Amino acid sequence: MNKPSPHLVPDPSHGAHDHGKSLFVTANDGLRIHVREYGTRSSPGLSVVCLPGLARTAADFDELAPAMAAGPPQRHVIAIDLRGRGHSEHDADHSNYNCTVELADIVSVLIALGVGPAMFVGSSRGGVLTMMLATVHPTAIAGVVLHDVGPVTEPKGVARLRGYLGKLPHPRSYDEGAEILRRLLSAQFPNLTHEQWLAGARRTWHLKQGALKPAYDIGIVRALAGIDIELPMPSLWHEFDALGNVPMLVVRGANSDILSAATVAAMRARREQMELIEIAEQGHAPILEGDLVRRIIGFVERCESARQGAAKAN
Repeated sequence: MNKPSPHLVPDPSHGAHDHGKSLFVTANDGLRIHVREYGTRSSPGLSVVCLPGLARTAADFDELAPAMAAGPPQRHVIAIDLRGRGHSEHDADHSNYNCTVELADIVSVLIALGVGPAMFVGSSRGGVLTMMLATVHPTAIAGVVLHDVGPVTEPKGVARLRGYLGKLPHPRSYDEGAEILRRLLSAQFPNLTHEQWLAGARRTWHLKQGALKPAYDIGIVRALAGIDIELPMPSLWHEFDALGNVPMLVVRGANSDILSAATVAAMRARREQMELIEIAEQGHAPILEGDLVRRIIGFVERCESARQGAAKAN
């Protein structure tokens, strides 16, 4: 990954605050990719890269990322809005909402910010992109957290996502948005509080020109239209095996319809040292908060200790 760095543009609308600072990195085709950056690039701990799901944003890491950056040790952490999501620019050509283009965007960000090797936290599609990255830039990855995603994606879950992506009503308030999410997702998340549903609504809709709009480009839905959900999704066992030399933690929601228990068992059969956290009463994907954040940080700390021990041995 030694090509010239893309141009970095600070985001004046956010600046430095409790949620890190916002930057824009210009992708190969000129589209501006939004990145939330925490800590400093000279931080002593492992760098961490957070990649959200299909129609998700960097906001999903608002608790995990600053906690990871604070340490000890302090770490350089970035959370990326994939193109068309969050504060990244929308692409006029919706066919560019595909993993190949998004992977190139991620590589551009890593180069621009001098990140690597890093711990990757990949939620859903972000985990797919992490597995793909391992096949083309394996040295970029020091360890991985696969957040409710694996080499096999269950078609039932894909059908559910396609059933509501781009079709949710536009709520008049975040409270109304919380109720929409509760009705839609309470089967997978039966025990969430109103405050948790409200936080989810704030991550799902953004206030734009006085109205709440989805935090993603509807063109992403058009890009999915060509997928035949009656056919099995292509498996990614080759990409999963490309992560064979780095520590791995898998986080699964016990109610997940995207990552099955059978797939997790098959993953563990190939990776005996793989760590697993299963979150009861949650589905796709478990909320990154509270005890789960602490357990993920504990995994990163173990990775750092192992790297230090290996360095001393050499």
